Amino acid sequence: MGKDILSKEETIFSLIIDGKIPSYKLYEDEFVIAILDINPFSPGHALVIPKEAAKTLDKLSSKSASAIGAILPKISRAILDVTGAKEFNVLQNNGVNAYQSVFHVHFHIIPKYEDGRGLQFPFQSSPINHDEAIILSKKIYQHILEGT
Repeated sequence: MGKDILSKEETIFSLIIDGKIPSYKLYEDEFVIAILDINPFSPGHALVIPKEAAKTLDKLSSKSASAIGAILPKISRAILDVTGAKEFNVLQNNGVNAYQSVFHVHFHIIPKYEDGRGLQFPFQSSPINHDEAIILSKKIYQHILEGT
């Protein structure tokens, strides 16, 4: 393998993709998985992850990039509809100096609420409420399945 492609065992996302670590799944297809972030900036903060193990966006195949591009709006709409948030950020980091902490491409969808919850500068997150995450992930998952 090239230096820009990881083995599947090297990241937490690979373990989630392989079903070795539990997650709050929102969506999954042949190329992409979406889950709730376990250290969210706000309720509904999700990660959209290609199943292809590329470190950064520029190393991702066109097929995986197309799959992510096609599903990001649908997941965003579902999160907004379910949470009631009206605005959101999409964040994607590439490299240590760009604040990437897991070296497997992923996009953050971060709902922004009128009360200020959401992406803040400086960035601050808090641990997920697991009881709320079970309910929220199921609602968003169902919303995506229903195609709204």
